[in-house]
Amino acid sequence: MILKTEVNKGAFPFIPRRAYFEKEALDYPMGKDIHRVLEEMGVEIKLAGSHNRITGIPGNTPREAYQEGKNTMVVGVRRTLDFQTCKPSAHFQLPLATSCPGMCQYCYLNTTLGRKPYIRVYVNVDEILDKAGQYIDSRLPEVTVFEGAATSDPLPVEPYTGALAKAIEFFGAREMGRFRFVTKFTNVDNLLQLKHGGHTRFRFSINTAPVIDRYERRTPRLSQRLDAAQKVFQAGYPTGFIVAPVIEYEDWQEDYRAVFFELGKRFGSGEKLTLELITHRFTKRAKNNILDIFPETTLPMEEEDRKFKYGQFGYGKYIYPPEKMEEMKTLLHDMVAENIPLAKVEYFV
Repeated sequence: MILKTEVNKGAFPFIPRRAYFEKEALDYPMGKDIHRVLEEMGVEIKLAGSHNRITGIPGNTPREAYQEGKNTMVVGVRRTLDFQTCKPSAHFQLPLATSCPGMCQYCYLNTTLGRKPYIRVYVNVDEILDKAGQYIDSRLPEVTVFEGAATSDPLPVEPYTGALAKAIEFFGAREMGRFRFVTKFTNVDNLLQLKHGGHTRFRFSINTAPVIDRYERRTPRLSQRLDAAQKVFQAGYPTGFIVAPVIEYEDWQEDYRAVFFELGKRFGSGEKLTLELITHRFTKRAKNNILDIFPETTLPMEEEDRKFKYGQFGYGKYIYPPEKMEEMKTLLHDMVAENIPLAKVEYFV
């Protein structure tokens, strides 16, 4: 967590324009620390009755509402401590934060987080981790895996909360507990010396340079993410990459080939690396939201070019047709075999 010293703004990849605090959040040491730091930064601070019902965020159009939501932090107490399942990456979600300051046009959270997807952080991390311990105990003698980024990217808010550091050391001390999360951000230095015990898999979401440039706004470049991944790998963390979303566009094959070549150059044979390969998909609701927020988008969302499929949560989504999926799967697996042959592909979807 942040120290009680003069605030160095350069240490914070995300600084909100405004922040809302539940009154109860200020009863926790973390809540008090976050409040002090934001106040020193000159961030506008207000009180809120509930982190689930925030009013007063400006924005008259869908684009303005989205942008202002992405510039708002809400600090609250997580009251629901029943964890959602999280297939295929883990047994359960670990709710450390919600939403993300990045503005990725394709983000699946466009389906679920509403018009103003403000960033929520929770100050009762110790209670959340205690509950994780109960889940671990209930599944013994099996190993229980928790996903820390199911509804967020927790790394850009880590300088405020220290939640990832707490979780990493918590699971490092649990023989039958494992933790994993994914990020596009690069502020990893404060996590490198932790006692992780090899129980946390640190994954980075990566893509081709054109996809990042066109669709992943307010996020670090590919080379910066790979620099951070090398630091994490050298610190002994189990490391992985999510290549997502894999998108078909002109010269896409060569661009993805360049990504895997770079992985091979930096990580050798890929021993101990994991890969998750996820093709582009969208829901009808997400498409409508994307077009409202980013009317200039070039994301390929022509429904007639896709296959409709029901997802695990009951809503339908549009995925590439079977022949395109097979082409992508074959091509990506060949790239893995050629560049990082010892990496484990956990799944392709």
